[in-house]
Amino acid sequence: MAKIGIFVGTVYGNALLVAEEAEPLLQQQGHSVTVFDDPTLADWQNYASDVALVVTSTTGQGDFPDTISGLFHAVKDKLGHQPTLRYGVIALGDSSYDHFCGAGKAFDALLQEQGAQRVGEVLLVDATENPEPEAVTSPWVEAWGAQL
Repeated sequence: MAKIGIFVGTVYGNALLVAEEAEPLLQQQGHSVTVFDDPTLADWQNYASDVALVVTSTTGQGDFPDTISGLFHAVKDKLGHQPTLRYGVIALGDSSYDHFCGAGKAFDALLQEQGAQRVGEVLLVDATENPEPEAVTSPWVEAWGAQL
């Protein structure tokens, strides 16, 4: 089974809640899972030949929460090509804003540029439709984990 790092970007705790709900679902499938709620580049690099799950909300004008902003910029500025990384993205947002799920979409675009292999589709979770995101994310996580 896979070694999975869950990298969290959160402001109010919803993304961390989603990550904490995902952890046991993936472990039940036999995966080794660690949640990083203030991830560093070193944490990310430990999964370079494994699997990363990015779970992030979006702030302001499509910006990253402080807890994951540094990681995004470090991956962008210091890593380059990542062909051995497999990944998934759960993006939390509010469709009443112009840059709906902008942080998750930006992380996905960066990883695509760097040659990482996305598993499944990016999950966009709209807070206006799903105030309890785990109702949507948990079934997605189970299906995603089964593809690894």
